[in-house]
Amino acid sequence: MLKLALFVAGIVCCAFLPVLPSLWNLAGLCLLLWLVSRLAPAPVAWLAGMLLAFLLGLGYADARAQWRQRQTLPPALWQQPLTVQGVVRGLPVAGDYGMRMQFEVEQVLTPAAQLPAQVQLSLFARKGETARDLSWHAGERWQLTARFRPVQSTANPHGFDAEQWYWSEGILATGTVQPGAQRLGEANDVLARVDRLREKLVLRITAVLGSVRAAGLVAGLTVGAQQQIGRAEWQKLAATGLTHVVSISGLHITMVAGMVAGLVALFLRRWPLPRLAPRLCIVLSGVMAAAAYAVLAGFSVPTQRTLYMLCCMALMLLWRRAWGALHIWWLALAVVLLIDPFAVLAPGLWLSFGLVAALMLSALGLRRPAGKVRQALRGQWAATVASLLPLLAMFGSFPLVSPLANALGIPFVSILLTPASLLAVALPWEQPLLLAGWLAECFYRGVDWLAQWPVWQVAALPWPLLLLGGIGSLWLLAPAGMPGRWLGGCLLLPLLFYRPDAPAPGEVHVRVLDVGQGLSVLIQTRQHALLFDTGAAGGERWVLPQLRGFGIAQLDVLLLSHDDKDHVAAAADIVAAMPVRHVLAGQAATLQQYGLRGEMCRRGQSWVWDGVRFDVLWPLPGAQLPDDNSYSCVLRVASWQQAILISGDAPRAVEEALVRDYGRQLRSSVLVVGHHGSRTSSSPLWLETVAPQWSVLSVGFLNRYRHPQPRVLAALQAESKVLRTDADGLLGIRLGAQLSLDCYRMQAARYWRSAGTCGMPAD
Repeated sequence: MLKLALFVAGIVCCAFLPVLPSLWNLAGLCLLLWLVSRLAPAPVAWLAGMLLAFLLGLGYADARAQWRQRQTLPPALWQQPLTVQGVVRGLPVAGDYGMRMQFEVEQVLTPAAQLPAQVQLSLFARKGETARDLSWHAGERWQLTARFRPVQSTANPHGFDAEQWYWSEGILATGTVQPGAQRLGEANDVLARVDRLREKLVLRITAVLGSVRAAGLVAGLTVGAQQQIGRAEWQKLAATGLTHVVSISGLHITMVAGMVAGLVALFLRRWPLPRLAPRLCIVLSGVMAAAAYAVLAGFSVPTQRTLYMLCCMALMLLWRRAWGALHIWWLALAVVLLIDPFAVLAPGLWLSFGLVAALMLSALGLRRPAGKVRQALRGQWAATVASLLPLLAMFGSFPLVSPLANALGIPFVSILLTPASLLAVALPWEQPLLLAGWLAECFYRGVDWLAQWPVWQVAALPWPLLLLGGIGSLWLLAPAGMPGRWLGGCLLLPLLFYRPDAPAPGEVHVRVLDVGQGLSVLIQTRQHALLFDTGAAGGERWVLPQLRGFGIAQLDVLLLSHDDKDHVAAAADIVAAMPVRHVLAGQAATLQQYGLRGEMCRRGQSWVWDGVRFDVLWPLPGAQLPDDNSYSCVLRVASWQQAILISGDAPRAVEEALVRDYGRQLRSSVLVVGHHGSRTSSSPLWLETVAPQWSVLSVGFLNRYRHPQPRVLAALQAESKVLRTDADGLLGIRLGAQLSLDCYRMQAARYWRSAGTCGMPAD
């Protein structure tokens, strides 16, 4: 079993390497270790065998990763129009501006072009259209022209990592569909027929229940249409720790398999079948039910992993050999990773396997089976302990109501809601669907009440504390009779009360967040925090996870430079999610639009926090300016020896006025370049006066505005070193006695993530 564990460890290790090792080098090492294991003395041979198992896992994952890398989109084809034929897979997802869908490429019609087999397409509605007007359906074949791009996304240390998700799902390119697409009819393969059935069932559920939240939950639990569940519902489910309960994964598929296997067992007790072993019938019926449910749910990657795990366990049960529970667990994990080595990047895999391991550990050492109530309490205790560390590590929060919510929600959804929903979509009458909808609404009302309870938030945990917490969790889950199990709880306490080190007095930490085509800058002193702009809408996706990950419990100032959506659209989300003491805005329209209370930022506003000086340099009080950008707040932050200047989208006319009024007082070590590097800002006189050592560009990857403009970029590079959020991810800058900086893409380099240069010349 140790060799199996080391083989799994090798696969896991590969996912976190910055660069893939040479397969030839790994093959040579494996051959050498195999010879040593055969010829060397026993202790050395044993050690060589262990290392060989690890390297075999690493080499296998390496080979699969290199094969996948060869399918990525070549740079020469980025943003180029390519004509392709293919099939719409899964259910298209309608949004505010169009729809998004998975597309399987059958043929690339553009000469000398190649595309990955699986891509994600976006189809935007034209003026006057809505997403409902776009007649794209599951299982259809289309010929279309699209502009494709790699799956590079925002790169921040906390929150959802889109690049990681794309890679784990096997989606290696995204594209925007151009006008003129032609429908070629319907595909006739099994998956296309199942997708069409799923779409019909979603339409039927909506027709019977209406466009209410209960309909979305029923559709999500039956056919895997989680996109039907609204954003507000997802937020409440996250606040109660119940998101896994409504996502079809290990819990639901295992539940269906167990229910069907139990019914078959009851049937065989009364009416045994001749010539068929009951054990075989029971196990196969459970596996077949799980497979059918996985296919009905769209056969997504998480459902595939669960099905592989169940098949492996079923084979172990059918194989008449004394397999230990832990051995089966390791073997199932190894099989899942053999089929899909990229599953190690999916949090759901570790949550599901970790929960199973916790339940097994909690049951070890029992002399006799406990009663059902004690079993349920013991299982809930094990699930709570096992989920605490992963939730804090991956999401930075633990809902305090989660144990109660899961104790009530899991049985309700598993025993009542899911079976009732599956039965309702299988029957032709409306009454079962109405009953399922009523149960779904009851579930949501319970979630509404539980979501009012507080959530324990922690900053991003360093690896020593994670290691300590892992030991504590295992100690708490140790078999009965293990002495000093309470010490495990003591090892978990540092996780709950960890706070990262704050800047020293007189120093300032600046983090330019990667929010795509927009701007958001977090400025932190010893005891205070200021957020300059919030980026575009969706603060809970980009900005809020970073604030919480860096240990920001409240904002002393939220400064909204001017009324452009790519600078202030997430303001309402942030104010609703955490305390904000003061709001400053460049325009009153910003405060009115987002329902905020605050004051205008005006030249002359100045304050000192912990030895760091903050000065608002623009706009002038009462000035009538020609456009929104001219109202941009300009902020200069100075430590004892360094300074950073942030100008929002201020145009050249504002820059000239500032140079005329302040002159050399504008000099700063770091300049956050105005208007994302467009030609309307960053005049030569401005750059000469500010004289930055580093210029920072907050831009989106391959943005439609083509920022930064080549001439502006060349001028910046002539005066300073240039950092870009699209190339380097989140940028961390420390201003104190010395200037130091780091770039997230270089700091957390992975072979599957686009690498940054952090201002250094590319090789």
